[in-house]
Amino acid sequence: MSDNTSRVRTIFRSKTKKTLDKIEDPRETLDDSYEQQLKLLQQVRQAVADVATAKKRIDLQGQEMGTRYQRLGEQAREAMAQGREDLARAALERRALLEGQVAKLQDQYDTLQRQTAQLQERERQLSEQIAAFRIEKETIKATYTASAAQVKANEAVAGLGASADDIGASLERARDRVAQMQARAAATDELLASGALKDLTASPDADIERQLAAMSAQAEIDRQLRSLQQDAPSGGSPKRGDGPDEWLSIGRQ
Repeated sequence: MSDNTSRVRTIFRSKTKKTLDKIEDPRETLDDSYEQQLKLLQQVRQAVADVATAKKRIDLQGQEMGTRYQRLGEQAREAMAQGREDLARAALERRALLEGQVAKLQDQYDTLQRQTAQLQERERQLSEQIAAFRIEKETIKATYTASAAQVKANEAVAGLGASADDIGASLERARDRVAQMQARAAATDELLASGALKDLTASPDADIERQLAAMSAQAEIDRQLRSLQQDAPSGGSPKRGDGPDEWLSIGRQ
């Protein structure tokens, strides 16, 4: 297997691992699970509301039937008081039929009552489970985030340590280049000063001008020494500047 093929496979495995790590991020999985539980809780609460609504309708219907049941009993007694046994019998027959309907309605109401209690208990349990899951979810997410940050920091340190030799070699090469350039600059300065290396930017007679300037400077120094020797016997002292702008006349006298 060639080095290039091995390198490609290593890169591929690295990218695949990063992709899988991103897909299998437990923080996202936990958040998704939490959202699903909240949806289930909402469904249970909706079921509780639906059952409560159905139970209320049966309750209202039962109240109406109860009112009619009591009215039929009063009508039967009133008919007997007036000597109308036939009317009293009809009222009691209707009352008996209504009593059977009320019994069925009572059974439905009792069933809905039990369902309401069961759903409310399930809602309570599910709410407690979701609250506990949320606390554990946030704890796991925080732990995972801290661990991931530590892994990145450790990988960064490890990467820096692995490349420390290369960094040191780069610094050493840079120092060598600087030293070489400094030595070359000093050597060219000496060659220019000695005349061995001609300064192409200077005038053709620059060497003569340089020697004449040096002679003139030496002559000026000799003149100043003679002036000092002449002033010494008379006890004179060098003239001091008369003001802060005196420096502007230096070299121009």
